[in-house]
Amino acid sequence: MTSPAYIGRFAPTPSGYLHFGSLVAALASYLDARAHGGRWLLRMEDLDPPREVPGAQAAILQTLEIYGFEWDGEMERQSERHDAYAKVIDRLYEMGIAYACTCSRKQLENHHGVYPGICRNAQHPQHDAAIRIRVPELEYHFVDRVQGEFRQHLGREVGDFVIRRRDGLYAYQLAVILDDAWQGVTDIVRGADLLDSTPRQLYLQELLGLSQPRYLHVPLIIQPDGHKLGKSYRSPPLPADSAGPLLTRALRALGQEPPEELSHCRPHEVLEWGITHWIAGRIPRCRTLAEAQLR
Repeated sequence: MTSPAYIGRFAPTPSGYLHFGSLVAALASYLDARAHGGRWLLRMEDLDPPREVPGAQAAILQTLEIYGFEWDGEMERQSERHDAYAKVIDRLYEMGIAYACTCSRKQLENHHGVYPGICRNAQHPQHDAAIRIRVPELEYHFVDRVQGEFRQHLGREVGDFVIRRRDGLYAYQLAVILDDAWQGVTDIVRGADLLDSTPRQLYLQELLGLSQPRYLHVPLIIQPDGHKLGKSYRSPPLPADSAGPLLTRALRALGQEPPEELSHCRPHEVLEWGITHWIAGRIPRCRTLAEAQLR
């Protein structure tokens, strides 16, 4: 029997720098993988070069090492997978499911995030256009291991969504499902801010005949003003000299019950305790947790 494979995913953008919120999600993924005898793979989701912070990739890897995370195999970069994404878009065009869209943000601002299908039958050329995928008038649902059953009607709540931006950059929704399949990912553990994206990914997986992994969405750690950590420059990066205390605090955010003295231990000792005592069922069944309440 093949061992489960999990993915540690990191974006080298201002909001993707390792901070406490991303530590909580990474820790949940890592502990769930190791507790089930699985592999923990690493992926740099560098799809947006204009927003990438110079040196961010190296800083993320260094922080992961300082905090005791050990990944299996070589790190993969989405920036090296563009040819694979382009081939799939060509395939979706051949299937009559993808089309070019020239709509501006101004045209769409009154539609509350649901694309109204303006360019569906316009047959615009692909040049200088976003690429959208037609969605069915169907409700997609799945059972999240923590959040429970989640339902979303793609037609009414999302509309045809973008898989390649007008500037030529590939969309997260497409890249992530292709890379998960390519890397053999069986289990995805990530923040609850991506819960709403999952039905779109289920639809793409179904269209392309890809296997669907199990999902577990952990609560998003938010700032006092309600924004996610990392969404602004007010979220400081993880300090190198506080690995033990912050890992222990992250365990508590995930509903685990580490002893107080664990915060004085070295990172690998905290992780070993976490793997041995990991119970995913203790993760709070909520979308968000306020950072101030976890101190």
